[in-house]
Amino acid sequence: MSKPLIFISNDDGVSAPGLAHLISAVSEYGEVVAVAPDSEQSGKASSITVNAPLRLTQRESIAGARVYSVNGTPVDCVKLGLHSLFAEGTRPSIMLSGVNHGSNSGNSVIYSGTMGAVMEACMNGIAAVGFSLLHHSISADFTNTTAFIKAITERVLESGLPEEVCLNVNIPAKCVPKGIKVVRAARGYWTEEYARYTDPHGEPYYWLTGHFLNEEPDNDATDEYWLSREYVSVVPVRPDQSDVRAMEAVKDLLCR
Repeated sequence: MSKPLIFISNDDGVSAPGLAHLISAVSEYGEVVAVAPDSEQSGKASSITVNAPLRLTQRESIAGARVYSVNGTPVDCVKLGLHSLFAEGTRPSIMLSGVNHGSNSGNSVIYSGTMGAVMEACMNGIAAVGFSLLHHSISADFTNTTAFIKAITERVLESGLPEEVCLNVNIPAKCVPKGIKVVRAARGYWTEEYARYTDPHGEPYYWLTGHFLNEEPDNDATDEYWLSREYVSVVPVRPDQSDVRAMEAVKDLLCR
């Protein structure tokens, strides 16, 4: 192929404006193939479908890209796309996910379907980047993400990424970002996670809500710190969650 092959997915669904924006932003860099869920799959992390058939459906092209939907999760989209859409011996040069409607900073990476797709591609040896805008609205303005999407995509296409590393990119909303900071995810936790309601039959039900409580708001080594100061955060992520640093302590605990 004379042009790089760019593989795109998301977790907001094939009709999400963020997906169309990402395709349009990078279409000049190569041949684009997008495979996205047929409905919103936010919070599905790295889940896969194991007890139902998956269907791959071609959709209307976006900015010259071939676009497909899958009745499954973001990871289903990546796995099925790699299995079914590329000729034997052909692999994407890069995999991009997003642009997500909402933040994936802090510990949200654990839950994120956007990053689940990215980590699946990374485990398949493909350079992979997830993009998120800190604005949940379906009508969010993605205009100020374009320059950063282009710059990061171009550099990764040129130079690749470290082995077994992918990128979690978060972009502040309602501003022109001041630059890029390569940092780690802020430590914190979610609080007031569920709102309680009562249905017409008097039975309680719960709706996921809450907010992220940053435990280190003044730490300039973290994504939350720089996002609040209108910078794009880039967090290198490894799908392998083994904690090599803790091995000796665990050996002392269990093997003495």
